[in-house]
Amino acid sequence: MQTVSINIGTLCTPCLNRCRYCLLSYDGKVQGADWDRSCRCARAFYDWLQKNRPELSFAFYFGYSMEHPRLLEALDFLREIGSPTAQFLQMDGMRMRNQAELKQLLAAVKARGVQLIDFTFYGTRAYHDRFAARQGDYDLMLRALKAAEEAGLACEIGYPLTQESAPLAEAFLQEIAAYRAERLFFFVPHGEGRGRMMENIRLTAKDLENLPPAALARLNMTRYKPEKEWLHGSFSAPSKRVLTLMLTQENIARYESMPPNAVICELEALDDAYYRAVPPLSELARRYGDPDGDRIFSERDLYLYYQRRFIAETGLQIHDMNDERQHFSRRF
Repeated sequence: MQTVSINIGTLCTPCLNRCRYCLLSYDGKVQGADWDRSCRCARAFYDWLQKNRPELSFAFYFGYSMEHPRLLEALDFLREIGSPTAQFLQMDGMRMRNQAELKQLLAAVKARGVQLIDFTFYGTRAYHDRFAARQGDYDLMLRALKAAEEAGLACEIGYPLTQESAPLAEAFLQEIAAYRAERLFFFVPHGEGRGRMMENIRLTAKDLENLPPAALARLNMTRYKPEKEWLHGSFSAPSKRVLTLMLTQENIARYESMPPNAVICELEALDDAYYRAVPPLSELARRYGDPDGDRIFSERDLYLYYQRRFIAETGLQIHDMNDERQHFSRRF
C-alpha cells in the first residue's frame, strides 16, 4: 500500500449547526488542539516533508466549521504552507450575518486567494433548517450565494438525497435556479459519524425512479448504485492511501516532540493493523451482501456498512481508521 499524502487536521473551530448526519458527530464540544500550537506543528511537518519526502502531498485544515475567529490570518497561513485548503471555503455552519457582513466576508476571502465557495442544502427551507437544527440557516445560505456571486467567487452546491429529501428535489431546483452556481450536484450522503443513524432513510432504487430528470442528471450513477448491482460487478482494488493526523488537546504535546518520520510510521502501522483485521470488501460482500438489496451506496459506503457489521459481530477492538475525529485514512 503506497502512502501518497499526509494531512494534519485540528478540530478547533465550533460549528453553529447540528446536522443530522454530521461527519464529526459534533456536540458543541471542541476537541481540537490550540490553533497556534497546531500551526507550529503543521509548519514543522511541512518543512520536514519538503526536505525529506517531497513526493508526499500535504494538507492542513481546521474544523468543525470554517468560522475561524481569525479566518483571514488562517487562510494566509494555509497558503504559506501550500495547503490546498487555502483556496476553499465551506459555508455550512457559519454564524449568522447580514448582507453587508456577508459581502465584506466574501470580498475579503477572495482577496486572500479563496477560489471556491461550497454550500450544502438538505432540502427546501423548512426541512433544511430542521436537518441543520438552526432556524434561518437556509436563508443564510441563499443570501451567501448572492453575496458570492457579487464578489465574483465560484460556487458549488451539493444536495444529499435520502428518502426524505428526494421528494423535495424538484421544488429545490426551481428555487435555486434564481442563483448562479458553477456546479450543482446531488449525492447519496455518507454513513459516517451521525450519518450511520440515517440508514433507515437511505435512498433506494424506487426513490430514483421518482426523481425529476434534472436531479437524476446531477447524480453520478457510476459512483452510486443499488447494493445488488455492486454485488453483481467487481470491486476496486485500492493501492494508495492518504493518512491524516488529527491533533487534539490530549495528544498535541506528544506530536510536537515526535519526529515526522516516526509520525508517518505510526499512521501507516495503524492503517495496516486495521486492514489486516478487517476483511476486504469482496469477502465481506459474500458474508453480508443482500443479492436483492435496492438501497443506494457508493462503493466506499457499502464497505463501511459491511465493516460495521463485521466489527459488531466479532467484537473487534481496534482503532477505527474511518473515524475522522481521530487519525484516519482513505484508500483508493
